[in-house]
Amino acid sequence: MVLKVFFPSCCSSAESGILIGRWIPEQSSAVILAVVHFPFIPVQVKQYLREVQQVTKVSVSVLGSWNNSKQEKEESLSEFLEDLGTIFSHEPWIQISKEGDSKFWNCSTLQKQPDNHREEEIILVYYDQRKVMLSHLHPPSDTADLGAEDASKLSAIFNTVASSKVLFMTDRYDDGPIKMTHWQSDGIEASIIVELMKQASVPACMLLTFLLSLVSGVCNSRVLKFWPLSFLWSKLSTCEQLGHRLQHLQVISSSKKAQNQTQLMRKANIFVSLLIDVALGILLMSWLYRKNQIGHLADTLIPVADHVAEELQDLLQWLMGAPAGLKMNRALDQVLGRFFLYHIHLWISYIHLMSPFIEMILWYVGLSACLGLTVALCILSDIIALLTFHIYCFYVYGARLYCLKIYGLSSLWRLFRGKKWNVLRQRVDSCSYDLDQLFIGTLLFTILLFLLPTTALYYLVFTLLCLLVVIVQGLIHLLVDLIDSLPLYSIILRFCRSYRLAAGVKFRVLEQQDGKPLRLLMQKTP
Repeated sequence: MVLKVFFPSCCSSAESGILIGRWIPEQSSAVILAVVHFPFIPVQVKQYLREVQQVTKVSVSVLGSWNNSKQEKEESLSEFLEDLGTIFSHEPWIQISKEGDSKFWNCSTLQKQPDNHREEEIILVYYDQRKVMLSHLHPPSDTADLGAEDASKLSAIFNTVASSKVLFMTDRYDDGPIKMTHWQSDGIEASIIVELMKQASVPACMLLTFLLSLVSGVCNSRVLKFWPLSFLWSKLSTCEQLGHRLQHLQVISSSKKAQNQTQLMRKANIFVSLLIDVALGILLMSWLYRKNQIGHLADTLIPVADHVAEELQDLLQWLMGAPAGLKMNRALDQVLGRFFLYHIHLWISYIHLMSPFIEMILWYVGLSACLGLTVALCILSDIIALLTFHIYCFYVYGARLYCLKIYGLSSLWRLFRGKKWNVLRQRVDSCSYDLDQLFIGTLLFTILLFLLPTTALYYLVFTLLCLLVVIVQGLIHLLVDLIDSLPLYSIILRFCRSYRLAAGVKFRVLEQQDGKPLRLLMQKTP
């Protein structure tokens, strides 16, 4: 029979005493949680363990004795530790001793019943109690009382340590009658600032939840479902990002406790992402309002718009001539060129009309950076969409004209083959045409075919221009999605506390000698 004893490495230098932990009979395993030092009163230890068991629902008991003799082994102490087995009735009684600076430990079991006396092989497994406590390899806390089928899993070891928080709340500075050694025996791992933030977070979350409920009520009202507002809400990326952040704030400020580790990590990732987003937005806002940067941007915007308009006019003049040596239809080329030049003239007039108000608009837009860098980037994307609206119009005009000609050519091509499109049955049927219909169809097909290269060239050029604008907006939205969805909290934990995201455990052999227990070290795997 193999007896596995999981011993916390933080107790290796503890003074002599008794071992407190949980016995798992299905695995023949003993999970040591703490060492109680001398002197102590057995009745008080039993009462304390009953209180811990009521709170944690874990069957904590005295499993054996621990002897850390830095000098020569004392017979009286050994006999006293053996006699403790009669006071604390546990089967088997585990005896672990460490003599001086020896790297080999003695570990044996004492069977009280003669019938159960049998030779056992003991494996001593060291584990880092702090890392096991803070890792999430154990099941949720609501499954602390494991059944027989779950007891065979290694998760029972982790769950035993994770469920014993109350046991680790006492340290050596307490005035209680029981002194113990565990991972927090030198002081509870906490921070005054963290505790104050926890106390202040409750009213802050209640106030934030109330404000968010009002905002969500306004957003879900019927006013926003009417045509102009609903159209703007669905098309503007700023409104979409604000709705996205509103959902994130509702998740963070929710009073409902996270059910599992996945939900907890999701809340933490959203919270850290929101903090970094707001911090970057405040840095951007401080840069914009320092040394009149907004005024410089407003003064630069008009010359840039004029330069873009000049480039578009030069492009249209090139298309109205003989682009790349191609022979275009001059009449259609002139009509399309003048049509698009007129749109550019209207756009330039609109920009110069808005020039006195551009600085004021940018000043108010800069204030939105306090809501986060993502909101500022979405506003920038919407501004680019508004400033390049004429390019989008050119693309729509060219695409519509090109599609109409392709549709007309396909219909006239079916006419040559004696076919027609049946609208009711949604299929191509045979049809007989007279001579006049074939003659008119031939003329129209010829006209559309020779006008197609001119239309296709305009369509291709404006499609490339619109694609350039879409690429710029796509890069902006890619950065926004990166800030929104990047698990920053998990990445920070990965570099700072990788054991919090451990995928499993591995065992490393420390020492092995005949007649001595096999010593293993349990480590977390990334």
